[in-house]
Amino acid sequence: MWKRRLGAPLSAAALRRTLAAAGRAVVPTHSASQGLRRLAERRAVPPSSDAGTAGFPPLDRRDFLRRSGRSCCSGGAPGGAAPECWNCGAGARETATAPFLVCESCRSVQPVDESVDYFRIFELEKKYEMDVTNLEGKYKAWQKKLHPDLVHSKSEQEKEYAAGQSARVIDAYRTLSKPLTRAIYVLKLEGVNVDEEETVSEPELLTEILEIREAVDEAADSQALKQIQSQMEDKLRHWSNSFASSLCSRKFEDALTCVRRMKYYSRVNEEITKKL
Repeated sequence: MWKRRLGAPLSAAALRRTLAAAGRAVVPTHSASQGLRRLAERRAVPPSSDAGTAGFPPLDRRDFLRRSGRSCCSGGAPGGAAPECWNCGAGARETATAPFLVCESCRSVQPVDESVDYFRIFELEKKYEMDVTNLEGKYKAWQKKLHPDLVHSKSEQEKEYAAGQSARVIDAYRTLSKPLTRAIYVLKLEGVNVDEEETVSEPELLTEILEIREAVDEAADSQALKQIQSQMEDKLRHWSNSFASSLCSRKFEDALTCVRRMKYYSRVNEEITKKL
């Protein structure tokens, strides 16, 4: 008899008495099954719409992730855990070498993570000497996933994420695709700051640059300009190789000297390009 009573379902009135005795809020007069269902809906993951569920106020997905102990940004959870999607909570694949810019599960664009360097964006080894042949292809592949025009139907939040990620991929591509900007960026990663507004103080370099600019101004035609440009490209290759050697030896002062040379030869090339 006692076992049968324990196994029998409680009536709505009995349930109300039990909850009241335990010091909890009394369930309204609708059936017990409806009350339990509403409680379950309140604890469930909220739907994507902004409307409330079964009379309860809407619960933001990020608020849900925070309450459940999940990270709501792409920076990852404390302790080196894999980053998790702000939208669906799925973690990045542990075997993936690519940065977590887009969720593999729900395809949502993730917030910008400044700790991800430009080399990692394109899955490249972090070094100065690199083959830029496939860089453009990887850049275009990212833009097909991140361009703001592709998320026009998404939330304003995700549109902001896409705009930020797209801009950062563009900057990464422009930085790594040219020897000078790549050299400056590599030094930055090493903690060495390059003053891009620094004026020339080396008499030898000053004299050489002045002579080159005079030659550019006095060039008779485009053929003469192209000849000077070819000479500048040779000088850039030479100092680029010297930079790579200095960086490998961790002789940062010598590396800075190389960057100064590359900077002025690049400027001459830009001037010639404008004239052509």
